[in-house]
Amino acid sequence: MSLGRYAVFVLAVVAASLGLLWLGFRQRLTPAAFQGIVLGGALAAANTRAAYGLVRWAERRSTNAFMGAVLGGMVGRMGLMLGAVVGAVLLLGVPKVPLAVSLLAFFMFFLVFEIAVLQRQRPGAVEARQ
Repeated sequence: MSLGRYAVFVLAVVAASLGLLWLGFRQRLTPAAFQGIVLGGALAAANTRAAYGLVRWAERRSTNAFMGAVLGGMVGRMGLMLGAVVGAVLLLGVPKVPLAVSLLAFFMFFLVFEIAVLQRQRPGAVEARQ
């Protein structure tokens, strides 16, 4: 799957999930809580797109470059995510629980999806299943 198609899928999942959440729970959600949920989805979408992009970029490189990109990218993305969450909570006053629950839920879904997509794209993966 190309990076563009992956990004479209990720954005569609986030948009559809947020739309369904808004339709189903808009009377019970405060605007601040919904803001936290939207921010969590946006952060998870940016994180998974960066992770997938790094893996796709690094797969054609040497093993050392691949490991450096994947592991270094992981550390860099963790730092950026931590900074974004702390900044959102402390500077913008975004509610912690909706932000954390949304971020973790989207993150877990996208992690499983990314692994499934990459597993299917591995050379020899089709032959191994048959």
